[in-house]
Amino acid sequence: MTAQQRREGVRRLKGSGIPIERGCALAGMERSSFYYHKRRPRKDAELLEKVKAIARKHKRYGYRRAWALLKRSGERVNVKRVYRLWREAGLGLPRRRPRKRVKNPVKMPLEALYPNHVWTYDFMQDATEDGRKLKILTVVDEHTRESVAIGVERRMPLTVVLEVLEKAFAERGAPAYLRSDNGPEFIAQAVKEWLEKRGTKTYYIDPASPWQNPYGESFNDKVRTECLNLETFYSLREAKILTAAWRREYNVERPHSSLGYLTPAEFRAYRDGDEKVLSFSPAPGLALLAAGHGQAKRKNYGGVSVAANQGNV
Repeated sequence: MTAQQRREGVRRLKGSGIPIERGCALAGMERSSFYYHKRRPRKDAELLEKVKAIARKHKRYGYRRAWALLKRSGERVNVKRVYRLWREAGLGLPRRRPRKRVKNPVKMPLEALYPNHVWTYDFMQDATEDGRKLKILTVVDEHTRESVAIGVERRMPLTVVLEVLEKAFAERGAPAYLRSDNGPEFIAQAVKEWLEKRGTKTYYIDPASPWQNPYGESFNDKVRTECLNLETFYSLREAKILTAAWRREYNVERPHSSLGYLTPAEFRAYRDGDEKVLSFSPAPGLALLAAGHGQAKRKNYGGVSVAANQGNV
């Protein structure tokens, strides 16, 4: 229970004829706290409306990402102040069950060191309002966290998978590696030959080892919670339009916490040499850390060699 809620309880008790001293004791608060008044209620009220507007538009955002959006809009505000208003307004998201942490985690094999070094692709399932199945193919650049492509179809045969990859390769160039699980669409000989012609090597994670594909799993969770679970698709065409709109918002507008609250598109621009985008970040140190402490951030990426860490190709 917040302090404001306790004050309201004491006021109601007072209206029933109970003295304030007794009401404070019942509510578990000091009388000094009951008489406390905020020094800047007008500024807090204005900021609270902005925070609520962010929460209404982005139902799965927490207070840190709301703070990042406020900072990016030019608001001079401390994250602790946003947290306080967030709590007072009751905007907290439901708590997730904490994951069991590994004491000595194994380093992820074949870590992406620069843009287009390692992409990952995977399938997701959803359905339209009439119950008909949708199959979704997601493709992510592991270094910049950009959503390279999202393909949506009723069925996703090998030819459609290659069409999605063909378009992505044409727009962004071919990655050095493409990570995936051992699904039949990914291990097909036709896929291997197609990728080999374009200079891309395959990297298959071990069976029952999703931890070897953390960026793909994390991105799919965002697709699920921020897009699929919030939308009702009445047709395949509508599903394609809405997922494409969400993908653009994710790449261009949504601050990414592990990138110093830059968007994936801004982080890609920074890695390509545009240091001005760091001014958009409320935490530029995190962006530098994600880029390897600023090393190899130009287009040649510092001449990084990946031959020593090829993994299970």
